[in-house]
Amino acid sequence: MYHSVADYDEDPHQITVTPDRLEKQFAWMRARGLRGVGAAELMEAQENGSHSGLVGLTFDDGYVDFIDVAIPILQHFGFTASVYVVADLIGGENVWDHPGPVKPLMTADQIATVVACGMEVGSHSCTHQHLPSLSDSDLTDEIERSREQIVALTGAPVQGFVYPYGDVGPREAQAVHRSGYDYACAIWPSASAGRYALPRTFIGDRDSSLRLAVKRRRHSWRRYVTDAPVTAAR
Repeated sequence: MYHSVADYDEDPHQITVTPDRLEKQFAWMRARGLRGVGAAELMEAQENGSHSGLVGLTFDDGYVDFIDVAIPILQHFGFTASVYVVADLIGGENVWDHPGPVKPLMTADQIATVVACGMEVGSHSCTHQHLPSLSDSDLTDEIERSREQIVALTGAPVQGFVYPYGDVGPREAQAVHRSGYDYACAIWPSASAGRYALPRTFIGDRDSSLRLAVKRRRHSWRRYVTDAPVTAAR
C-alpha cells in the first residue's frame, strides 16, 4: 500500500516515499524473484494458480506524482500497479489531509495516460469520506457514482475499490459487491468479507530491506486470514 512518491520537506501523515527509496524497495523485490503487478492482475493470477512471485502494488489517492515519478520507476523494473482515484476531486488536491502538505491529484487526461501505460485505475470513492459514517444512500452514491465516472473517463472497466482510511464493515463490503466491483482493498484482514476487504501492508519511506523482510513475513500471516473465503465471496 503506497500513496505518494516524491521528495519532501514534511510528511506528517507518512504517505510519501522518495523516488530513491522506491527504487531501492523495488530492487529488493526483484532481487528476491518478485514482480510487482496491479491488484486485478494478482487476483486473476491467484485464481489461475499462477501468482507465485507476484506482489500486488497499490497506490491510493491518485496523486500527480504517480504519473510523473512512480510510473517511470515501475516501467524501469518491468512492474505494473493499481492506482485508485477520488472521482469528484480529479484535477484537484488532497483536501481530506488539510491541514497538511497540499498534493495535486491527476487530471482526467493524466488518468487516461495511466491506463495507456498499462496500469489499473480503480475507485477510491467520490470524496474520500469515512464510509461507515454515511447513510445508506450516501454510501451507495460514493461507491457507484465514482465507478461510473471513472469508466466514462477511461473507457476501461473498473474492477477495484479502495476504502478511504481502510474503514470497512460488512455493510460497506456488501455495497461494493452489489455495485459490481470484482474486489476491494482494505488494510486489516476480514475473513467475512473475503475479496471485498483484501488486507494490505503499508509501505513507507522508512522501510529498508530489513523492514521489508519483516513486513513480507507478517503479511503472509495476515493474508492467510482471507485465503479460504476469497473465491466464495465473489
